[in-house]
Amino acid sequence: MLPRTQAPTGLLSRDLWGIRAIETSLDHVRSGISVRTITDSGEWDAAIWAHPRGNIFASWLWGEYKSRTGWKVHRLAILDGADDILALAQYHERTRGPVRIVRIQGGPLLTHKGARRAERCLQACFSHLRLSRFDVVLIDFERSQCSAATSAVLAQGFTPVVTPIRHTIDVDLTVGLRGIEGQMESRWRKVLRRVERTPSLSARFVEDVEERLACFDAFSVLYSELKKQRGFSNSFDCAAYRDLAARDPRHLFVEVRDRGELVLIRIAHLTAERCTDFFTASTDRARASGAATLAIWRLIERASAAGCKVFDHGGIDPAANRGVYEFKRGLSQNVVLAGPIWVHSRSSLLQKAVAVGLGVR
Repeated sequence: MLPRTQAPTGLLSRDLWGIRAIETSLDHVRSGISVRTITDSGEWDAAIWAHPRGNIFASWLWGEYKSRTGWKVHRLAILDGADDILALAQYHERTRGPVRIVRIQGGPLLTHKGARRAERCLQACFSHLRLSRFDVVLIDFERSQCSAATSAVLAQGFTPVVTPIRHTIDVDLTVGLRGIEGQMESRWRKVLRRVERTPSLSARFVEDVEERLACFDAFSVLYSELKKQRGFSNSFDCAAYRDLAARDPRHLFVEVRDRGELVLIRIAHLTAERCTDFFTASTDRARASGAATLAIWRLIERASAAGCKVFDHGGIDPAANRGVYEFKRGLSQNVVLAGPIWVHSRSSLLQKAVAVGLGVR
């Protein structure tokens, strides 16, 4: 339960949705649903990590990262009349010209009680956002969706956008390490056996904060060089993420050395249910040594020991990067859809335009 505060009333004094919006807001009052802004990091993360589908994208850490990269970040708890949490949603927003972009990542996270009122929860969130015709809402559940949440976004008229990069490969950890070995391709198994018998190749988890900061600095250099070599770019800001990742125990840092030389760094994220391979950077020497295989296997061992059910390979795009796909496919061929990006706007033309734009990225 969260402390009761005054529910927002701005929607009734500023009519952006017309009569329907006022009626919707009054419905929330009558139904006992209220929306509260959470500003305490401890309170927010306690609620997120107590949720069975709690994830990094809904965490305070990710919101802080987005704030450092130019977004305004807000965290909402949707409550019932007894102050029990129905849903949690962290959203970040910014404007591009006349358009306001509102993005929810890793949620909304519905509780058991909230799932029974999923559409009401989403409507309450919308009312709080006070959307205009030039606003666009993007929801990316980041593997946290449930059937009730999917039904709610469909009922509210969201458009799902699916692209090749929305797919990943999952490794089932519930079968145990021997079971995983039995399911991997023989080529992957042979490399794994070779690297585990190679004394000059070592992998370790970096635990000390100062060492993790230094490790991330080394990763940043390797990652920058990798982007130049392969000619790709993305919006990930290493400098903004550096201390957040280094100080967060849920981030796993693995460094691999070949004859003492650092050849690969892999960063993953660990939750109760899932271990997600986040970032990797390496030297040319890493491929020949089998460093990537050793790093992945150490992560799987760690995740399995922690009781995780799934190791998420962090995305695939076979047409654009066949080599990475073949490497990941050697461990598991369980290709899954990570979920669409859901698009909504009060302007149907704007909604269609944004959906098309996201679909061709």
